Amino acid sequence: MRLFTTYKFRIKDSNSRKYLNKMSGAVNFVWNYCNETSFNAIRNKNKWLTNFDLNNLTTGCSKELRISAETINEICKEYVVKRRNAKKIKLSWRSRKRSLGWVPLKAKNYRLIDNDTIKYYGYIFKFWNSRSIVGEPKTAKFSQDGRGKWYINIQCEINKTHLPPTGREVGIDLGLKTIATLSDNTKSDRENITKKYEKKLASAQRANKTRLIKTIHAKITNTRRDWAHKETTKIIENNDIIVVGDVNSLNLKKTNLAKSVSDAGWFQFKSLLAYKAIRFGGEYMEVKENFSTVTCSTCLNKTGPRGLSALGVRE
Repeated sequence: MRLFTTYKFRIKDSNSRKYLNKMSGAVNFVWNYCNETSFNAIRNKNKWLTNFDLNNLTTGCSKELRISAETINEICKEYVVKRRNAKKIKLSWRSRKRSLGWVPLKAKNYRLIDNDTIKYYGYIFKFWNSRSIVGEPKTAKFSQDGRGKWYINIQCEINKTHLPPTGREVGIDLGLKTIATLSDNTKSDRENITKKYEKKLASAQRANKTRLIKTIHAKITNTRRDWAHKETTKIIENNDIIVVGDVNSLNLKKTNLAKSVSDAGWFQFKSLLAYKAIRFGGEYMEVKENFSTVTCSTCLNKTGPRGLSALGVRE
């Protein structure tokens, strides 16, 4: 099985931002052209344009747009995939005000230099290399966040790494007060990051400080992701089999617990466990939590404690 991982590095914006913004504008132009052309073909001729059709229609515009032909092909491909998944005849328009910047690349039209520089279409872009790149680089893309900062995302094909077997297996119960409680009585928890910054965020929103608002949101997101990466790595390194309950966060987000559920980041936590288990030779499973507190682990009969009065019963 082929394994891929993506490395994300921050572009040094001082000299590169203006070129990336222009390229992003060209990407939006191609996307909107595909959107309009595809919609007219469906409405007038009842024909759904394919990736091949859109590639033919956009042939020869690379020099005028100052982006490579491979990038234009990737835009057409992405548009067709998004339209098919959305099951719509027309998608949303892209613009600089409403859409974050995005420039897709293929392996043959960019080059890495000294692991801290990328060359694309005659332009040189420097980035902060926070870790070494392992594997064979494949596709890549420039992406922009809500603060206007640019990043390079490089997808690499890697070999599967098997960690030394530990002979241990663990079950994980996801929660709000304690984010992850392991069956060996280990607890993975952190402070509520949303509550930590909510006063500062509310103050910035009342003052309409847009830049500060985006910075606070980015701080919350990065802190949450960093904690999740560190905790899931510990769990994978110490256990061969990881079993997690299929807790549904979407339903809980409709209740008054919505803010706490969003801060807990259960989906992100489970996603990191799943992909790290595959990469490092572990086993990850999700099991149904229905009736798990009342079902006997020996005879499987639903004879366990029920109701609010029995919430204190743990064994």
